[in-house]
Amino acid sequence: MPSATQSIVVEPLPVPKGSQASFGAVVSNVDIENLTDDAFASIRDALFTHQVLVFKGQSHVTPKAQFELTRRFDPAGTSYGHGKTLDAKRSILHPDLKTIPHQPQVQVIGNGFVPSYEGLTNFKLRHPHHRTFHATQIPDEDDLAFTRFYRWHIDAALYDLAPPIATTLLAVQVPKGRRQTLRYDDGTGDELDVPLGTTAFVSGEAMYDALSPEDQAFARSTKVEYAPHPYIWMSTARSRPTGLGLVSEGKELPLDQLPPVEEDKIQVLPMCWRNPVTGKLALQVHPSAVRKLHLADGSVVDDLAKAREIVYRLQRPGIAPSKVYAHDWEEGDLVLFHNRGVLHSVVGAFAEDEVRLFRQCNIAATHLPEGPVEAAVSA
Repeated sequence: MPSATQSIVVEPLPVPKGSQASFGAVVSNVDIENLTDDAFASIRDALFTHQVLVFKGQSHVTPKAQFELTRRFDPAGTSYGHGKTLDAKRSILHPDLKTIPHQPQVQVIGNGFVPSYEGLTNFKLRHPHHRTFHATQIPDEDDLAFTRFYRWHIDAALYDLAPPIATTLLAVQVPKGRRQTLRYDDGTGDELDVPLGTTAFVSGEAMYDALSPEDQAFARSTKVEYAPHPYIWMSTARSRPTGLGLVSEGKELPLDQLPPVEEDKIQVLPMCWRNPVTGKLALQVHPSAVRKLHLADGSVVDDLAKAREIVYRLQRPGIAPSKVYAHDWEEGDLVLFHNRGVLHSVVGAFAEDEVRLFRQCNIAATHLPEGPVEAAVSA
């Protein structure tokens, strides 16, 4: 039954038959432009309970209101989640974003030529395509019919700035009427039917819950060291076909080719992050940015290929087709997701004339994620 508090209605997301993606909710009867404290408290509880919230019919929401909703999860936060990393031309994030001039914490993403939007004029957006980042590609002749997960990730700088608590995405313009077959291309034969340009989500809590007791104990007691300036460090490396981490070919940039590295800004975070409302643990690792693993006995797995294989073995069951929620975007959809409890990926291969226009906002947090109660957090 729907639950209603302060007139806000929260209903579980409908999922396809056979899906095991038991997270997400649709939220209605809320005015995001004039959000009261009581209404936000209900949204906050719903987010940490359901992980992904969908608000329909929100085309009227301004960039300012989107920013304010996002920042309410950590009111002292002010800067965009990736900070100045976006200024570095070598960063793999740089080509994919445009900043709204009057609200610089909000980015425009998508595909195709846009004459004018929110102070930006005559600009072209590029939807990330797997051929620019994966070690192998779907043949060109299959490109519009088939696609892959581009990169499973957490929205986070993973150096200096703390990972954002929440991210908001607003669909301004959505191509219509076409679906694609998503291929894992990892020898399993796994495939998933998806809407064109979907955003795919998986639950880190479900990923943790599915582990064996031994693997859960390992995950609870292990910390992940991320590469400094990770999106520049990985810029010459290539991804697995599942989008879940990188292939180990020795292509990462050496540290002396990165911007200056400050040791105290390198992040060593728990492998499991604790939900601040429910206390549940999520296996929350950005697999492409992993550099080392710090184990409970004090030893360090600094062999990059080995560290990646360990993380991949733990995470891969959690992105199985039945575990993925692939959102079927409609114009005006505003999706708010718990960035510290889910992983997500861009999906899709677009034709040149298929225009997709979205707004994205996340704010660097003022504190690092908390791990299991019995494990100390290191940073």
